Amino acid sequence: MYKLFSALVALTLSLSVHAQSTSDTQGPSQQGANTPENQLIALRHQLEETADAAGQKKILRAMAETGTFVAMTTIAQQLDDPELQKTAARGVASIALAHPEYDGYLTRYLLAKSLPHVGGSQKKSIIARLGEPPVEGFVSHFNGKDLSGWKGLVQNPVAREQMTPLQLAEQQVAADQRMHADWKVEDGMLVYVGTGFDNICTEEQFGDFEMLVDWRLDPSGTEPDAGIYLRGTPQVQIWDIARTNVGAQVGSGGLYNNQQHRSIPLCVADNPLGEWNTFYIRMEGDRVTVHLNGVIVVDNVPLENYWDRHRPIFPVEQIELQAHGSKVYYRDIYIRRL
Repeated sequence: MYKLFSALVALTLSLSVHAQSTSDTQGPSQQGANTPENQLIALRHQLEETADAAGQKKILRAMAETGTFVAMTTIAQQLDDPELQKTAARGVASIALAHPEYDGYLTRYLLAKSLPHVGGSQKKSIIARLGEPPVEGFVSHFNGKDLSGWKGLVQNPVAREQMTPLQLAEQQVAADQRMHADWKVEDGMLVYVGTGFDNICTEEQFGDFEMLVDWRLDPSGTEPDAGIYLRGTPQVQIWDIARTNVGAQVGSGGLYNNQQHRSIPLCVADNPLGEWNTFYIRMEGDRVTVHLNGVIVVDNVPLENYWDRHRPIFPVEQIELQAHGSKVYYRDIYIRRL
C-alpha cells in the first residue's frame, strides 16, 4: 500500500457477513474531508480558472504539497510551458522522489523530462533514480485524446467463454461500433454520451492490481448512476446519493452486487453531485479495498461472482467503466499490476 494512504484512519463499523439491503441507513459522513485527494480536486479547478503565471505557479506548488500520484501527473502537464516548466519540474521531482512507491516507467519518464529544469540535490537524486533497475509502476490507460486501448462490451465473462473465437470476434465488431457511438473524448475526459446502458472495457486483462480513476456524474441526468467493473464483474458503485428511493444515501464505493459479504460503504465520502471524485481501488485475489476521495470506504472485502454465484471471482479479466443511462465523465485512469 503506498504511503499516500497509510495515514488514513478507517472508521470502524460492524461488518455483517450478510450484505445490507438498500434500506440501510446512511453511514457516517466523511463528505468534504480535507484529504490530499480533495485538495487536489479543488486546486485543479483553481488552475483552470487562473490566467496569470504567478498564480499558476502558486497553485502548482500547492499541488506538489498534496503528494499524490495524480498531482504529479497533473503538474507534469505544464512541463512544456516555458513560463511554468521550472515550477512544474520541481513539483514533479518533489513528489516522485518523496514517494518511491510511485516508481515506474511513467514516473521515470516525467523525471527525465524534468531533469533539465531542476538543480542541486533534486538533479542528483533524479539521476540516481534513473540509474536504478526499472519497474512497471502505474500505467496510464487513457491518453485524453482518443479511445486507444479500449473496446466495446460483449455480454459477460461467462457468456464470452462459451463463444467460439469467430463468434466473439463478430460480436466484438458490433460492440466496438456501439462504443464509438456512445463514448467520446471531450477536453481530455472520457464521456458517456449515449442514452442506454453500455460499458467501455480495457483491451488488456488484469489479475491483481491497483487503480486510480477520477469520475463525475452529470447533475442533469435523470438517474445519475455508474460504476467500475473489476475483472468484468459488477461493481464498485457510483451514486447520486440524493437518490434515496434506491438506497443511494449509503454513498459511493461499495460492492453493490454482493449478497454474502458487505455491500455498502463504511461511510459516505462523496463530493457534491457534479463535482469530481477520486477512487483508489486495490484488488488482490477476490479481496477489494476502495478509497473514495482519500477516505476508506471498502476494507478488504471479497467481491462475489455476480454472473455465477457458485463460482469464485474470475482470476483474470477486463476492467470496465459503466454507464447506466446517464452522462458520466472519467479521467486520469492509472492501473498498476501487482
